[in-house]
Amino acid sequence: MKKFLSLALIAAMLLSCVVLFGSCDKAGSDDEFKLGVICLHDEDSTYDLNFINGVKEAQKALGLRDDQVIIKRNIPESNACYEAALDLVDEGCDVIFANSFGHETHILAAAKEKPEVEFCHATGTMAHTEKLPNFHNAFASIYEGRYLAGVAAGMKLNAMIEAGEITAEQAKMGYVGAFTYAEVISGYTSFYLGAKSVCPSVTMDVQFTGSWYDETAERNTANALINGGCVLISQHADSMGAPSACEDKGIPNISYNGSTQEHCPNTFIVSSRINWAPYFQYICEQNMKGEAIATDWTGTIATGSVVLTDVNTAVAAAGTVEEIAKITEELKNGTRHVFNTANFTVGGAPLTSYKADVDTDAAFEKDTEVIENGVFFESKFRSAPYFDIQIDGIKLLNTNFG
Repeated sequence: MKKFLSLALIAAMLLSCVVLFGSCDKAGSDDEFKLGVICLHDEDSTYDLNFINGVKEAQKALGLRDDQVIIKRNIPESNACYEAALDLVDEGCDVIFANSFGHETHILAAAKEKPEVEFCHATGTMAHTEKLPNFHNAFASIYEGRYLAGVAAGMKLNAMIEAGEITAEQAKMGYVGAFTYAEVISGYTSFYLGAKSVCPSVTMDVQFTGSWYDETAERNTANALINGGCVLISQHADSMGAPSACEDKGIPNISYNGSTQEHCPNTFIVSSRINWAPYFQYICEQNMKGEAIATDWTGTIATGSVVLTDVNTAVAAAGTVEEIAKITEELKNGTRHVFNTANFTVGGAPLTSYKADVDTDAAFEKDTEVIENGVFFESKFRSAPYFDIQIDGIKLLNTNFG
């Protein structure tokens, strides 16, 4: 009788496992688990290299073998992404991640077709409205890192003013942007506000390239900004084009997604980036435990998902490291907010209310009030950025990319 009871108990446990997780292999199967990653470019892109480094860091922390991590590089924002996703399913991947905004609709299509596989996507906007249990978006509050990098830029401008290299009125920064998306607008605005917090006279010109990765266009855009009187350059673009132009002309540079100090030792100051390792580790662990992955995940500076490289003290203003450390703590404890509406105006007037397009639809309808107690709360209502306001002090030199 005990033998039959034991068999019945085992059968019940197996049935419970299938009901909860689809199969017992779904949970706790560390040796069989596989992660698939789809990248828009390869290691030559600072953007993609940052993701690849995050994957490798998470792989090491989790003790995954090389055959448990499959990275597909140079996958365009087209049906090729959908096909790559299905290839990864065929290769046995339990979780598939894609890293570019334009990958989203293709990853979503794959998720609908393969409900037994988890699909995760960076910078996207659709997961919280689609509500598919196996489709997830993720981003981080990189505006905090951009703001801190802006502080370093503002301190450099102050040092240049004090040294008589420029006047306060000549404290104009240039910014190489990719597209006129909210992600880019949020980034350059937070960078500008960080600089303005320490250098009140700063202004900024922004010029867009119409591409995430075009080394020639980024170099030419940086040169055009420099020729237009910009004395410090930053970027939201993925190549070495802008930093190289700055090094050639001796113009201080704030990079993005990683240090360019090795190639630009005389001009590089600091870089902000999203550290994707915590997210990669999280989605792998959740799947191996058979637990749900958050539909819309936001990493922060407090969780180690927003980081800065080491400051190049040979180029940065004196005291930059200490000032960044101080303001980092203020951001972590909530005593400082990047988008405090008391610190900027729009058309000469303060901003007291704003509806953002959070639940993205075809008409881009503004649907959610995002200002509370004098703060525009980026990342609170969706992980992907929705700050799309043109504030005073920033001049757009072209606007035909978006």
